[in-house]
Amino acid sequence: MKKIIGLLVTAFFVLGLMSTNAMADASKGQKYYLKYMKNDSGMNGAKFATQHTQAEWKALFAGKGEKFIAEYSAKIPGLKAFLEGDKFAKFMPDIRDFCVEYASDSGNVPSC
Repeated sequence: MKKIIGLLVTAFFVLGLMSTNAMADASKGQKYYLKYMKNDSGMNGAKFATQHTQAEWKALFAGKGEKFIAEYSAKIPGLKAFLEGDKFAKFMPDIRDFCVEYASDSGNVPSC
């Protein structure tokens, strides 16, 4: 009985560690984009998200999003402070999911 309980506790612990990125949400990412990035970028969410394919967005956001930060800090200087700040680090998984969900090859169109 102790082995089963120990195995279950371990499984839930591992699942909890792995689900951090799985809990990201495209609709939250859309809200964060609208609140923190839309004004400085001058683009609505649909235009922004369709700048890349799903694979390209995933590559840009790989790791801690260094490539995304570098590309969009250069393209849109007004976003640099946000992209290098703590809020972006916190919201990045959701913004990533938003970009991937509505990428140019996804066939989806956001309502913003």
